Amino acid sequence: MADQTHVLFVEDDDVIREATQLALERDGFAVTAMPDGLSGLEAFRAHRPDIALLDVMVPGLDGVSLCRRIRDESTVPVIMLSARADSIDVVLGLEAGADDYVTKPFDGAVLVARIRAVLRRFGHAGGAAQTESPEPAVAGTLAFGELEIDTDGMEVRRSGQPVALTPTEMRLLLEFSAAPGTVLSRDKLLERVWDYGWGGDTRVVDVHVQRLRQKIGQDRIETVRGFGYKLKA
Repeated sequence: MADQTHVLFVEDDDVIREATQLALERDGFAVTAMPDGLSGLEAFRAHRPDIALLDVMVPGLDGVSLCRRIRDESTVPVIMLSARADSIDVVLGLEAGADDYVTKPFDGAVLVARIRAVLRRFGHAGGAAQTESPEPAVAGTLAFGELEIDTDGMEVRRSGQPVALTPTEMRLLLEFSAAPGTVLSRDKLLERVWDYGWGGDTRVVDVHVQRLRQKIGQDRIETVRGFGYKLKA
Protein backbone atom coordinates (compact mmCIF):
# COMPACT_ATOMS: atom_id res chain seq x y z
CA MET A 1 0.00 0.00 0.00
CA ALA A 2 2.94 2.34 0.62
CA ASP A 3 3.66 2.57 -3.13
CA GLN A 4 0.02 2.89 -4.15
CA THR A 5 -2.43 5.75 -4.15
CA HIS A 6 -4.76 5.15 -1.21
CA VAL A 7 -8.49 5.77 -1.73
CA LEU A 8 -11.00 6.06 1.11
CA PHE A 9 -14.37 4.94 -0.28
CA VAL A 10 -17.52 5.49 1.81
CA GLU A 11 -20.64 3.81 0.39
CA ASP A 12 -23.50 2.09 2.21
CA ASP A 13 -24.70 -0.09 -0.70
CA ASP A 14 -22.84 -3.40 -0.30
CA VAL A 15 -22.94 -4.31 -3.99
CA ILE A 16 -21.73 -0.90 -5.21
CA ARG A 17 -19.08 -0.72 -2.49
CA GLU A 18 -17.61 -4.16 -3.21
CA ALA A 19 -17.78 -3.84 -7.01
CA THR A 20 -16.22 -0.37 -7.01
CA GLN A 21 -13.49 -1.42 -4.60
CA LEU A 22 -12.56 -4.33 -6.86
CA ALA A 23 -12.55 -2.08 -9.93
CA LEU A 24 -10.30 0.48 -8.26
CA GLU A 25 -7.93 -2.19 -6.99
CA ARG A 26 -7.65 -3.62 -10.50
CA ASP A 27 -6.56 -0.18 -11.65
CA GLY A 28 -3.76 -0.13 -9.07
CA PHE A 29 -5.34 1.75 -6.18
CA ALA A 30 -5.27 0.68 -2.56
CA VAL A 31 -8.79 1.02 -1.19
CA THR A 32 -10.23 1.31 2.30
CA ALA A 33 -14.01 0.89 1.97
CA MET A 34 -16.44 1.84 4.73
CA PRO A 35 -20.26 1.50 4.92
CA ASP A 36 -21.12 4.69 6.84
CA GLY A 37 -19.89 8.16 7.60
CA LEU A 38 -18.72 7.61 11.16
CA SER A 39 -16.54 4.63 10.28
CA GLY A 40 -15.38 6.60 7.25
CA LEU A 41 -14.20 9.44 9.47
CA GLU A 42 -12.38 7.01 11.73
CA ALA A 43 -10.71 5.40 8.71
CA PHE A 44 -9.71 8.81 7.36
CA ARG A 45 -8.01 9.73 10.62
CA ALA A 46 -6.35 6.33 10.94
CA HIS A 47 -5.06 5.98 7.37
CA ARG A 48 -4.80 9.53 5.99
CA PRO A 49 -5.68 8.49 2.41
CA ASP A 50 -4.56 10.30 -0.73
CA ILE A 51 -8.16 10.90 -1.84
CA ALA A 52 -11.66 10.43 -0.38
CA LEU A 53 -14.60 9.17 -2.43
CA LEU A 54 -17.82 9.87 -0.52
CA ASP A 55 -21.40 8.93 -1.28
CA VAL A 56 -23.78 11.72 -0.31
CA MET A 57 -26.41 9.49 1.28
CA VAL A 58 -24.69 7.32 3.87
CA PRO A 59 -25.96 6.59 7.41
CA GLY A 60 -24.53 7.83 10.65
CA LEU A 61 -22.79 10.87 9.22
CA ASP A 62 -23.90 11.85 5.73
CA GLY A 63 -21.37 12.45 2.98
CA VAL A 64 -21.69 16.24 3.01
CA SER A 65 -21.11 16.40 6.77
CA LEU A 66 -18.22 13.96 6.45
CA CYS A 67 -16.70 16.14 3.75
CA ARG A 68 -16.88 19.14 6.07
CA ARG A 69 -15.19 17.18 8.87
CA ILE A 70 -12.43 16.06 6.52
CA ARG A 71 -11.97 19.57 5.16
CA ASP A 72 -11.62 20.92 8.71
CA GLU A 73 -8.61 18.65 9.16
CA SER A 74 -7.06 18.30 5.72
CA THR A 75 -6.82 19.54 2.14
CA VAL A 76 -6.93 15.97 0.80
CA PRO A 77 -8.95 15.84 -2.45
CA VAL A 78 -12.59 14.81 -2.09
CA ILE A 79 -14.97 13.53 -4.76
CA MET A 80 -18.67 13.26 -3.92
CA LEU A 81 -20.99 10.62 -5.38
CA SER A 82 -24.57 11.74 -5.97
CA ALA A 83 -27.51 9.73 -7.27
CA ARG A 84 -28.96 12.69 -9.20
CA ALA A 85 -27.13 15.22 -11.38
CA ASP A 86 -29.68 17.92 -10.56
CA SER A 87 -29.71 17.25 -6.83
CA ILE A 88 -29.03 20.09 -4.43
CA ASP A 89 -26.71 17.59 -2.75
CA VAL A 90 -24.21 18.26 -5.55
CA VAL A 91 -23.96 21.95 -4.67
CA LEU A 92 -24.00 21.22 -0.94
CA GLY A 93 -21.11 18.79 -1.39
CA LEU A 94 -19.07 21.32 -3.36
CA GLU A 95 -19.83 24.05 -0.83
CA ALA A 96 -18.67 21.70 1.93
CA GLY A 97 -15.25 21.55 0.28
CA ALA A 98 -15.46 18.74 -2.28
CA ASP A 99 -13.27 19.18 -5.36
CA ASP A 100 -15.50 17.33 -7.82
CA TYR A 101 -18.49 15.00 -8.02
CA VAL A 102 -19.59 11.98 -10.02
CA THR A 103 -23.22 11.04 -10.71
CA LYS A 104 -24.52 7.57 -9.91
CA PRO A 105 -24.85 5.16 -11.60
CA PHE A 106 -21.34 5.66 -12.95
CA ASP A 107 -19.14 3.80 -15.38
CA GLY A 108 -16.02 2.42 -13.70
CA ALA A 109 -13.71 3.85 -16.36
CA VAL A 110 -15.26 7.30 -15.99
CA LEU A 111 -14.85 7.18 -12.23
CA VAL A 112 -11.20 6.19 -12.52
CA ALA A 113 -10.61 8.97 -15.05
CA ARG A 114 -12.14 11.56 -12.74
CA ILE A 115 -10.12 10.27 -9.78
CA ARG A 116 -6.90 10.48 -11.77
CA ALA A 117 -7.76 13.95 -13.02
CA VAL A 118 -8.19 15.16 -9.43
CA LEU A 119 -5.02 13.40 -8.32
CA ARG A 120 -3.00 15.03 -11.11
CA ARG A 121 -4.10 18.42 -9.85
CA PHE A 122 -2.88 17.46 -6.38
CA GLY A 123 0.46 16.11 -7.58
CA HIS A 124 -0.34 12.39 -7.80
CA ALA A 125 -0.19 10.20 -10.87
CA GLY A 126 -3.19 8.11 -9.78
CA GLY A 127 -1.48 4.78 -9.25
CA ALA A 128 1.88 3.87 -7.84
CA ALA A 129 3.99 6.81 -8.97
CA GLN A 130 3.65 10.51 -8.26
CA THR A 131 4.16 13.45 -10.57
CA GLU A 132 5.18 16.98 -9.77
CA SER A 133 2.53 19.68 -9.74
CA PRO A 134 2.56 21.91 -12.82
CA GLU A 135 4.51 25.14 -12.64
CA PRO A 136 2.44 28.31 -12.25
CA ALA A 137 2.07 30.43 -15.37
CA VAL A 138 3.67 33.38 -13.54
CA ALA A 139 6.47 32.96 -11.00
CA GLY A 140 7.21 35.23 -8.06
CA THR A 141 4.96 37.39 -5.90
CA LEU A 142 1.90 39.00 -7.43
CA ALA A 143 -0.08 41.81 -5.80
CA PHE A 144 -3.67 42.81 -6.47
CA GLY A 145 -4.65 45.47 -3.98
CA GLU A 146 -4.58 43.88 -0.53
CA LEU A 147 -4.14 40.43 -2.08
CA GLU A 148 -0.65 38.93 -2.40
CA ILE A 149 0.09 35.63 -4.16
CA ASP A 150 3.46 33.95 -3.70
CA THR A 151 3.51 31.55 -6.65
CA ASP A 152 6.84 30.06 -5.61
CA GLY A 153 5.82 29.25 -2.05
CA MET A 154 2.16 28.66 -3.01
CA GLU A 155 1.01 31.04 -0.29
CA VAL A 156 -1.68 33.71 -0.33
CA ARG A 157 -2.08 36.69 1.98
CA ARG A 158 -4.89 39.20 2.29
CA SER A 159 -4.07 42.42 4.10
CA GLY A 160 -0.96 40.66 5.39
CA GLN A 161 -2.88 37.72 6.85
CA PRO A 162 -2.43 34.19 5.45
CA VAL A 163 -5.35 32.77 3.48
CA ALA A 164 -5.87 29.01 3.62
CA LEU A 165 -6.81 27.67 0.18
CA THR A 166 -7.37 24.11 -0.94
CA PRO A 167 -5.16 22.99 -3.86
CA THR A 168 -8.11 23.33 -6.25
CA GLU A 169 -8.81 26.87 -5.04
CA MET A 170 -5.12 27.71 -5.40
CA ARG A 171 -5.02 26.44 -8.97
CA LEU A 172 -8.13 28.45 -9.76
CA LEU A 173 -6.57 31.61 -8.31
CA LEU A 174 -3.35 31.01 -10.26
CA GLU A 175 -5.32 30.81 -13.50
CA PHE A 176 -6.98 34.14 -12.75
CA SER A 177 -3.76 35.81 -11.62
CA ALA A 178 -1.89 34.72 -14.75
CA ALA A 179 -4.19 36.90 -16.82
CA PRO A 180 -5.69 39.65 -14.62
CA GLY A 181 -8.50 41.52 -16.32
CA THR A 182 -8.98 38.74 -18.88
CA VAL A 183 -12.31 36.94 -18.91
CA LEU A 184 -11.97 33.17 -18.50
CA SER A 185 -14.96 31.08 -19.51
CA ARG A 186 -16.30 28.31 -17.31
CA ASP A 187 -15.39 25.73 -19.95
CA LYS A 188 -11.81 27.05 -20.10
CA LEU A 189 -11.52 26.88 -16.32
CA LEU A 190 -12.89 23.32 -16.32
CA GLU A 191 -10.21 22.40 -18.83
CA ARG A 192 -7.32 24.16 -17.11
CA VAL A 193 -8.12 23.66 -13.43
CA TRP A 194 -10.16 20.45 -13.39
CA ASP A 195 -8.27 18.81 -16.28
CA TYR A 196 -11.50 18.04 -18.12
CA GLY A 197 -10.83 17.01 -21.69
CA TRP A 198 -14.59 16.59 -22.03
CA GLY A 199 -17.66 18.57 -21.08
CA GLY A 200 -18.30 19.10 -17.41
CA ASP A 201 -20.84 20.62 -15.06
CA THR A 202 -20.08 24.31 -14.72
CA ARG A 203 -21.61 24.33 -11.23
CA VAL A 204 -18.23 22.98 -10.11
CA VAL A 205 -16.64 26.21 -11.31
CA ASP A 206 -19.35 28.49 -9.92
CA VAL A 207 -19.21 27.02 -6.42
CA HIS A 208 -15.41 27.11 -6.29
CA VAL A 209 -15.37 30.73 -7.47
CA GLN A 210 -17.83 31.60 -4.71
CA ARG A 211 -15.69 29.82 -2.11
CA LEU A 212 -12.61 31.63 -3.41
CA ARG A 213 -14.40 34.99 -3.22
CA GLN A 214 -15.25 34.37 0.43
CA LYS A 215 -11.55 33.97 1.17
CA ILE A 216 -9.90 36.65 -0.99
CA GLY A 217 -12.71 39.24 -1.16
CA GLN A 218 -16.12 39.18 -2.80
CA ASP A 219 -15.25 41.99 -5.24
CA ARG A 220 -11.86 40.61 -6.31
CA ILE A 221 -13.33 38.22 -8.90
CA GLU A 222 -15.88 39.77 -11.23
CA THR A 223 -18.67 37.90 -13.01
CA VAL A 224 -19.01 38.80 -16.68
CA ARG A 225 -22.50 37.62 -17.51
CA GLY A 226 -22.71 35.25 -20.43
CA PHE A 227 -18.92 34.86 -20.63
CA GLY A 228 -17.28 33.86 -17.35
CA TYR A 229 -15.10 35.40 -14.65
CA LYS A 230 -12.10 37.67 -14.40
CA LEU A 231 -9.73 38.82 -11.67
CA LYS A 232 -9.86 42.56 -11.10
CA ALA A 233 -6.41 44.00 -11.66
